Amino acid sequence: MKKLLLVLVALVSVVTVIGCTNTQETTLVIFQNKVEINETLTAYATAWGLENNVTVEVVTCGGDSCAYGTQILAEFQKAVQPDIFVIEGMGGYNLYADKILALDVEAWIADTDLAFTVDGVVYGFPVAVEGWGLGYNLEILTAAGVDPADLTSIDAYVTAFAAIQAYYDANSMTDYAVVSMAAGDGMTWFTGLHNFNGYLSAGLAYDDSSVIDDLNAGIANDTRLAQLANWVELLFEYADPTVLLQGTYDTQVQLFDSGHAAFIHQGNWIDPNLDEATFEMGYAPHATVSGTVDAIFVSAPSYYVINKDSDSITAAKLFLNDLASTAAGHNYMVNEAKMVPAFKSVTLVPTTPLSAAVASWMASGHVYAWWQNDMPSGFGMETIGPIYTLYASGQISKTEFIAQIKAAIEGLA
Repeated sequence: MKKLLLVLVALVSVVTVIGCTNTQETTLVIFQNKVEINETLTAYATAWGLENNVTVEVVTCGGDSCAYGTQILAEFQKAVQPDIFVIEGMGGYNLYADKILALDVEAWIADTDLAFTVDGVVYGFPVAVEGWGLGYNLEILTAAGVDPADLTSIDAYVTAFAAIQAYYDANSMTDYAVVSMAAGDGMTWFTGLHNFNGYLSAGLAYDDSSVIDDLNAGIANDTRLAQLANWVELLFEYADPTVLLQGTYDTQVQLFDSGHAAFIHQGNWIDPNLDEATFEMGYAPHATVSGTVDAIFVSAPSYYVINKDSDSITAAKLFLNDLASTAAGHNYMVNEAKMVPAFKSVTLVPTTPLSAAVASWMASGHVYAWWQNDMPSGFGMETIGPIYTLYASGQISKTEFIAQIKAAIEGLA
């Protein structure tokens, strides 16, 4: 009997060891670049993980403190790689194509017009719809006698900026600025991508890729470069000089949030950071080209993609499908992350001011495309952005600004 008991105990021990060895907890690592949604995404992902028996880790790298493009390459060298990561258009796809899983039967694909595709194959889940124009403080504009509906040309802006500055001067508002805009070191993602996108798409039909196609072929458009320079010159002239040269994302937003700037050159992603603002705000078009401008820049700026070498592909697909199709996912996108969703099934309406403004412009159909992410990887931030910094600091003239950008484009040939 004693021997029989020992045998039974041994068998139970073997079964227990085998069972423990075969039980592996599913983990999901999400590597993303939007610092402003880090906390809300982490909270949503953690709750989703608890419901689905998945341990989810959100790793965030972005803004002016972490170079996403450099860090993601380092992440791919680690023993535990990201299962879901972010690309921004063709530039990112071309860089990481050998790591991206092709998708074809996911439920969310039929629910959006903004999936990232290459040659008809879906690769990317649109994180959100984002947009930017020139954000305005209606309270200041009204006090200065400026109607934002009139801001549809660079001539209108010349008049409006002068009127606002005159209003400040007349009321001894010495700590107020017409424009909150940063163009110094660390802000080239903002100048070399967002501002420069006006050169690529302003005044064109949404599907007109002629300028970006030329740029990628090394061909510069002299007329559009001159018009871009006129707009940048005007923005720099009326920007708060400290923020322009030394400002970070936070200081740029804070100047506007505090009610001390009439305009801000940022997109609706700043909504979660507008803690103090009590004034009405909206977007007016950027006057990047001459003539009438009647649209703001709207698109899906970034896409979640799945690492084809992941051990958690099933969990990654489920996470994305639930984000697009469940009430919890919709609530996260609209009410928690303050985003404009890219999915038709979402019935929630953004209540935050700049996201609501983007949604309104989208509904009107007056939108220009985002082509900045289709430039070669690094071209905007590492080549074009530093030229803005030189111009903002007075190290080069407007003529040299144009010439250097032209030379950079032609260098792509």
